[in-house]
Amino acid sequence: MFERLSERLQLVFNKLRKKGKLTEEDVMGALREVRLALLEADVHYKVAKEFLERVK
Repeated sequence: MFERLSERLQLVFNKLRKKGKLTEEDVMGALREVRLALLEADVHYKVAKEFLERVK
């Protein structure tokens, strides 16, 4: 479970690194992917929501 989460997060950040200059749309898309990765890893939705709000 944690290995898959780690892989998904690495993919998200690798995509962002390749972009160079980030737009708000890029960041929102990445946050969406992070949310999905957390939920698929059985992180409680309230915890995922709070985490993403703090990151924003």
